[in-house]
Amino acid sequence: MPVASILDSSAKDRPERAAQSAGKQKKIRFPGSEGFQTVLKSRVNAYFARLNRSPRDSVRMYVKTATIITWFFTSYAFLVFAPLPTWAGIMISISLALAAAAVGFNIQHDGNHGAYSGSRLINKLMALTLEMVGGSSYIWSYKHNKMHHTYANIHGHDDDIDLGFLGRLCPHQKRFYFHRYQHFYIWGLYGFLQIKWAFFDDFQNAIRGRIGKLPFPRPKGLDLLIFLGGKLFFFSLVFVIPAFFHPFWVVCLFYLLTSCTIGVITSVIFQLAHCLEEADFPEPDPQSLQMKNEWMIHQIETTVNFARKNHLLNWYIGGLNFQIEHHLFPRISHVHYPALSEIVENTCREFGIGYFAHPTFLSSLKSHYLFLQKMGRPT
Repeated sequence: MPVASILDSSAKDRPERAAQSAGKQKKIRFPGSEGFQTVLKSRVNAYFARLNRSPRDSVRMYVKTATIITWFFTSYAFLVFAPLPTWAGIMISISLALAAAAVGFNIQHDGNHGAYSGSRLINKLMALTLEMVGGSSYIWSYKHNKMHHTYANIHGHDDDIDLGFLGRLCPHQKRFYFHRYQHFYIWGLYGFLQIKWAFFDDFQNAIRGRIGKLPFPRPKGLDLLIFLGGKLFFFSLVFVIPAFFHPFWVVCLFYLLTSCTIGVITSVIFQLAHCLEEADFPEPDPQSLQMKNEWMIHQIETTVNFARKNHLLNWYIGGLNFQIEHHLFPRISHVHYPALSEIVENTCREFGIGYFAHPTFLSSLKSHYLFLQKMGRPT
């Protein structure tokens, strides 16, 4: 597929098409582009053309995939089958959690976005790696691609910023008195989100046919078979097989440790992209439901990059520290985001558009902490 087609096809996650696929609910509208989008796409297109490089099907991504999958199953094999002392079991459990999070950040993420390969089959197979760590690639594709990526940081439409009444991640959400302490307790809450997702959220969404307030097509036929088969595979992997070698209470304890570690890692990384002091939380016009900015500018102003020069972190989290570039070009493999970042930032500067990037992981984490504190205060 030509590069220009890939850039245009990233619009399948964008306003009009995504809003239609989300159901018959009133649709939020984004104004047309006034030039920024055209200029930025042409420059990104020129970058790939000049280097004669494909936006997908990267050898680096194939090597990374093999590395992460080997890491995951090696950690699993040691944890389940090797006679380990408790301290070693804990260390291997954390290693397994890190590997599982890496599967989510890298392999399934690029696969579900169609950014892994030019082959739909390969993308689908990579997306299915989410099933082995407890998720549903079918539901994730609607929740993440068509809702979060379209309506980033829009209250009532972006389910990724909705923790229910336990947390306040948006200035337009209702505040409860205990939110004044959320900058202390929310880190523990993040740990249990992985368990809630695997045991409750996916099943609830599939049964109700809704993700948050937005409807989506319930899985049917092959999609339903994959959904149920994926859950069966996951529960067998984490409970049934280990129960043949260890007391069930030990299995449950190590599952709790592993899942809570995954939950903290994934939640923190995702929140550092959108729930910070610098990110915007715009609302549509109450009458026309039209947003103020065109779609691409909306993505930039609701998203923040961090630690762009940290190569190890960038490798591990699949370029999610380049979240702005990811939101603009979700169907381009994350291995290209560092190079695209300079193009995007320079173009933003020319058009007078704010481009926010924290220099380090810790500075971004501090901003998230202060944001949580701010959201917990009375307005």
